[in-house]
Amino acid sequence: MDAPTLARDVAIVVAAFLIGGIPWGVIVARLSGGPDPRSIGSGHTGGANVARALGFRLAVLTGALDICKGAGAVLLARVLGAGAAVEVLAALAAIVGHSRSPFLGLQGGRGVSPAFGGLLVIEPLVAVAIVPVFAVVFLASRYSSLASLTGSAAGGIGLAIIAALTAQPPAYYVFAVVGPLLIWLFHHDNIARLLAGTERRFGSPPGAR
Repeated sequence: MDAPTLARDVAIVVAAFLIGGIPWGVIVARLSGGPDPRSIGSGHTGGANVARALGFRLAVLTGALDICKGAGAVLLARVLGAGAAVEVLAALAAIVGHSRSPFLGLQGGRGVSPAFGGLLVIEPLVAVAIVPVFAVVFLASRYSSLASLTGSAAGGIGLAIIAALTAQPPAYYVFAVVGPLLIWLFHHDNIARLLAGTERRFGSPPGAR
């Protein structure tokens, strides 16, 4: 790899991290005059906590914008012809940037929406297929965290299967494994509460389970 190509690839990954770090939950809250999602519920800036702070419609808007971060990071690499490996690194960088935003003192969300956005570009069929998985688990349990964990695992497995069946680039296996691992890592406190039976169900009042 020559120096200009390496510089391009590094710039793409850094840009993807910064794109992922855009705190849409906080921006939407400020523009709408609503409370900062960091002051409510889990204190995170993703769609689930924005729903608690700002309501369903603005949560959908925030989630869509966060999805665009992951999709945009992968598309940036693709448009610049960087190859599958850099596309995957860009997607992972966007997930990390979302969860450890440089604009919020390394705070942020759980990484689910940008991961979905990256998957939507890398393998759209798998992205579409995991939506009902997320929905069924969420509706059955009312745990957004459990639905996210299950959906991310299903996405990783689905991507690995499709990559094997259709001879996709080996880098996609990296995304299939590392993407869900990052999401599970950023849900570590939710996992502990789920195991302890103290996780709060979506829509429950403070203090309720």
